[in-house]
Amino acid sequence: MNFTAFTFLIVLSYFSTITSCNKGNKAGETKDSAVAKLDMKNVSYGTDTAQKLDFYLPAARDTTNTKAILFIHGGSWVGGDKSEFNDAIAAIHAKLPDYAIFNMNYRLVNKSARGLTDQMSDIKSALNFIDSHADEYKINANKICLIGASAGAHLALLHAYKNNNEGKIKAVVDLFGPTDLKDLYSNHPVPQQVRYVLTSLLGKSLASGASIYQQASPVNFVSAQTVPTCIFHGTNDIIVPIAQSNALKAKLLANNVKVQMTSYASEGHGWYGKNLADTYSKTVEFIKENVH
Repeated sequence: MNFTAFTFLIVLSYFSTITSCNKGNKAGETKDSAVAKLDMKNVSYGTDTAQKLDFYLPAARDTTNTKAILFIHGGSWVGGDKSEFNDAIAAIHAKLPDYAIFNMNYRLVNKSARGLTDQMSDIKSALNFIDSHADEYKINANKICLIGASAGAHLALLHAYKNNNEGKIKAVVDLFGPTDLKDLYSNHPVPQQVRYVLTSLLGKSLASGASIYQQASPVNFVSAQTVPTCIFHGTNDIIVPIAQSNALKAKLLANNVKVQMTSYASEGHGWYGKNLADTYSKTVEFIKENVH
């Protein structure tokens, strides 16, 4: 899978048309070998038709040891689908077979979503669904990693940095996500198209809603308590310039937050082959080291 060349097509098309306490855990709980593997598609976590989850639960899981990963797809906040992550999930789950994997759709701007507020609400609702079913599914909903690509990475970062009050998000993996929407609006190489997208997402232009752009930018919510962050970006990305990831990395380092960034020379908004294999491997190692 390309993380995600499909997002690039979505963008062009769009432009052309316009934790320490485990819920339900028991001390010393061990894996139940009688618990069977369970895969489910298009499970509703809300009332809108877009609010669907796929999940892949390993056999012999339990509410102590079975940590979780939630994938959030990209698509410029206006398109995309969770199926874009299917190949990535297969590759990562093969290396992390004891994890519960969740893959979400969310309401899209100019469709059923009114904007970023609805999309952030969907992230929270999906996580609440996972938490409320933790005992039933036999997973540890207090130890979660978020993985997002492009716009999905923006949503993952913003939730992990701004809304992680209970500390259940332990780490976040950012695949070429926007981190500073004010800068993106002001300095993007194709400003007219990007400004249209951001105005649709946030409801205002930068001139009339600077505070909204500030509140929508993950880079503004970095602190010493920010969760470990793993960043991947192509140096030739013209959709989300690598300066967005460089700025986030610098802010994380300034706050003594654990950050790992990999940049791929000459790659754009997604990649294949050996670099994609490298992304998978580094993601797996990052999760092993930081989700605990």
